Amino acid sequence: MRKVLFVTALIASLTGCAGNSPYGNYSEAPAAYDKAMASDTVSHLVTMYPPALTRWNIMQPTNDAYGKSLVVLLRGRGYSVKEFAPEATSRVVQTNQARAQAQPTHQAALTPGVDLRYVVDSLAPAADLYRVTVMIGQQPISRAYIPQKNGSVAAAGSWARKE
Repeated sequence: MRKVLFVTALIASLTGCAGNSPYGNYSEAPAAYDKAMASDTVSHLVTMYPPALTRWNIMQPTNDAYGKSLVVLLRGRGYSVKEFAPEATSRVVQTNQARAQAQPTHQAALTPGVDLRYVVDSLAPAADLYRVTVMIGQQPISRAYIPQKNGSVAAAGSWARKE
């Protein structure tokens, strides 16, 4: 009996490891909240990275409302955005590896630009609060949002950046 429980627990724990990347939208926020949070995110990114001079490499699928809004708003502000394409990434890596073998002294970057990932999550049921965390390269920035009675969200504080 103990062996069966042990094997079941082991399989259950390994199933969690085989999941998708830890990035994405894990909140069940309405689309209007996601769009407002994406707009605020882009407004903050404009203060840190100049449009028309910055290329964003989105490093995850953007199938959710926040991700779709983020891509549209970044392009609307004048940024170059390379959307996630896992098959293209593997071809670029293979092509660059072949070039590196042919020309060992030449090491070019795989993709020019700044890598961008995001997590949108909620603290429900403990608190009615949403949090957006954006990974810019390896630098995370976060901000919390509180839903308002009029159907919008308001920032619960300033953007926090881990040093």
